[in-house]
Amino acid sequence: MINIGAVFARVKRALMRRGRTVHEAEDLVQEAWLRVASVGGLDKAANPAGFLMRTALNLSIDAHRAQSARGEEVAIEDVVLTDAAPGAEDQVLGRERMARMYVCLGRLPARSRAIFVAHRVEGLTYSEVAREMGISVTAVEKHVTKATLLITHCMEGW
Repeated sequence: MINIGAVFARVKRALMRRGRTVHEAEDLVQEAWLRVASVGGLDKAANPAGFLMRTALNLSIDAHRAQSARGEEVAIEDVVLTDAAPGAEDQVLGRERMARMYVCLGRLPARSRAIFVAHRVEGLTYSEVAREMGISVTAVEKHVTKATLLITHCMEGW
């Protein structure tokens, strides 16, 4: 006659050595016992402890594969949710800064503004802006530099 408590403890320890928590190991031992019992129990096995161990390890492997396939399950109590959206004050300040930026852009000479917007807002390279405007790359650089300095000065304090 086998000491079933000792066998359960040994199987549980083996599962925990393989990364299972105490609760997971206990659940797997119980499930293995139910599976073994459904096919006739440990009495009919040549090596009852080994049979239960192999059953529990197979269940652990299956559980790991299933968890990997569907992703990790997390209890909602363990999750800290943070709202990444800006707060109301930040939104108001952002709108005020944008309004100020439009004022600053409006103070630029029309050609400098067009070149600055083409490069900084539309993302065109200096060469592309130069081709589009019919001017040299050096001229584009000077317009962008001039516009950047004027906007920076205009935005001071904002």
